[in-house]
Amino acid sequence: MTNRICVGAIAGSFGVKGEVRLKSFCATPDTIADYKPLYSEVGDRTFSAELTGATRNGFTARLDGVVTKEQADALRGLKLFVDRSQLPSLPDDEYYHADLVGLLVLDTGGQELGRVKDVLNHGAADLLEIQNAGLKDTVLLPFTLAVVPTVDLAAGRIIADPPDGLFPE
Repeated sequence: MTNRICVGAIAGSFGVKGEVRLKSFCATPDTIADYKPLYSEVGDRTFSAELTGATRNGFTARLDGVVTKEQADALRGLKLFVDRSQLPSLPDDEYYHADLVGLLVLDTGGQELGRVKDVLNHGAADLLEIQNAGLKDTVLLPFTLAVVPTVDLAAGRIIADPPDGLFPE
């Protein structure tokens, strides 16, 4: 799946004629319908989406091959992926979340802090969820230039300057 990026997810059915509620993770949300095909996570199914309206936190859409409410209900929670080659190139200071997951995180002194488990966004800014074998819980690190001055995808690492007290000494 490294050559595919998650661009959306099906939130459930909409109505009784096979439409779905579609969440878009694209920078410009309605561009999700421009990507064809959309793959299921394991790649065993493909779809094309036609947006039919807007709903809270997403869109209503028709997916080819989905014609009944029961078929739409069965797709609830399905993540949708596209080939990386279809996505636009990013400026040097922007990253696809999938590229950050798994990177080693070091502090500015070279001490290992953990690995990126996930990238979360709860509205204000992205947070890197850092997992460290020596810690019971994960740590949420703000993904800002001040806290994360260096992302080196080629070397597979992030250099971070976390706020005092965020990681145990």
